[in-house]
Amino acid sequence: MGGGNLLPVNVWLGIDMGSSSIKGVLAANDELIAGVILPVVGNYRKQAERVMEMVVEEGQVSVEDVKGVGVTGVGSEGIEVKGPRFSEVAAHVRGVMAFYPHVRTVIDIGSQFTRAIVTDGGGKVRDFIVSEKCATGSGRFLQIMARILHIDVSEMGPLSLKALHPVEFSTGCAVFAESEAISRIAEGAKPEDIVAGVHRAMASKVEMLMRRVKWEPPVALVGGGGEDTGLLRAIEEVLKINILVPLQPRLMGAFGAACLAANSHAPIS
Repeated sequence: MGGGNLLPVNVWLGIDMGSSSIKGVLAANDELIAGVILPVVGNYRKQAERVMEMVVEEGQVSVEDVKGVGVTGVGSEGIEVKGPRFSEVAAHVRGVMAFYPHVRTVIDIGSQFTRAIVTDGGGKVRDFIVSEKCATGSGRFLQIMARILHIDVSEMGPLSLKALHPVEFSTGCAVFAESEAISRIAEGAKPEDIVAGVHRAMASKVEMLMRRVKWEPPVALVGGGGEDTGLLRAIEEVLKINILVPLQPRLMGAFGAACLAANSHAPIS
């Protein structure tokens, strides 16, 4: 990302207003040029403005160079931007298709929900399903376990890959799993084995969702879950396939919104 001297004339901006973070990208000709991620803190609208300022600066362009903007995410209606709004499903599929045109299924693991999206192989959504609002089925479960283990979420992937005896959680409820993890720590279970068990529990939830939408390969993983190498491996093992992960998986919603906006030729405010 970056490198303003290489930017073509038609540069588009995409914003993904998530529940825990706001993502902004610049895109041109289906290429991700620059990207910024900020945690949600304080005023949603002001943070969105800040993200747009930062991504334009990172891309080394002026506001006048940006031809239009596309917005997606749960908070997309909370900001005043003149440009089309796109569903999170459509935006993530469009972003992934720019990297993998023939992908058939997209798994989006965010902080609050997990989505399984099935396409026709040409970019059209055939079916999708969203997990129930339970932490075990989302990135929130990783945050809870990271807090218990006193580590950063970013450390969980590499740590999980070191596990020799993954812990088996007897419950699919995050509240009870949290208590179980604390008990396992007291019993002497290694952090890597606990994290690997968490990843297996999440992978099982993903597999259950996938069965309900009759998924097909190739499969891509996006969202924060796409940055967790341990979770990726756990899902690959339960689905018995290799999974594609695009560059900057957390930015796929914003990237897709920018690409969709370019297609709609919507002017920026």
